[in-house]
Amino acid sequence: MTPGKPARLLALPLLAALLTGCGIRATEVPTDFGPAPSRVRCSLTEPDVTTQTARGVPVQVFLLCGSSLVAVDRTVLVPDGAADSERRVLVAQGLLDELAKSPSAPEKEAGYTTDVRGGLKVSGPSPKDPDDTLRLSTSPGDLTSYALAQLVCTFSDSAAAEGDGSVVLGGPPTELPRRYECTDEVRSRPGTKEPPSTEVTEE
Repeated sequence: MTPGKPARLLALPLLAALLTGCGIRATEVPTDFGPAPSRVRCSLTEPDVTTQTARGVPVQVFLLCGSSLVAVDRTVLVPDGAADSERRVLVAQGLLDELAKSPSAPEKEAGYTTDVRGGLKVSGPSPKDPDDTLRLSTSPGDLTSYALAQLVCTFSDSAAAEGDGSVVLGGPPTELPRRYECTDEVRSRPGTKEPPSTEVTEE
């Protein structure tokens, strides 16, 4: 036997043991990191049952999904025989309430959220406001950019506005109203692109 050969033979089992030790050993401690994150689809695979069974005026509201606004179907209750001005405010309040609701289970699964908080109220114009003005209990400037985008795009696309892609919003009566527009940029980037607005002069 050549010198050094016994040492090499003894080193082989030690090397094998070291290589085996490099592996990840099984553990008896349970590890639960939750389910793998699901991909945001921003589309409902099936119509929402609550929307199908609800009775009222069919409308659409804009919820957040990913980094954009997406329209979803809703219904709002409006009493029969309501005057046009009253009906417009009732529709606006119904839309506001729907925006403030937590998305349904299927909507949450699809990735929908809302930044509109509960408790907001809407009323009609003050005496010197344009007839299509909607006044909020909170100044529009105090809303988050996401919430303002949701409100503007939802209102401007509904019977609460004149149907020209804009809506006149104000806060408390001492605040001058402004005309806000829902643009493609606002719908695609509500967090970074605020709805463009212009001041509305008193009548």
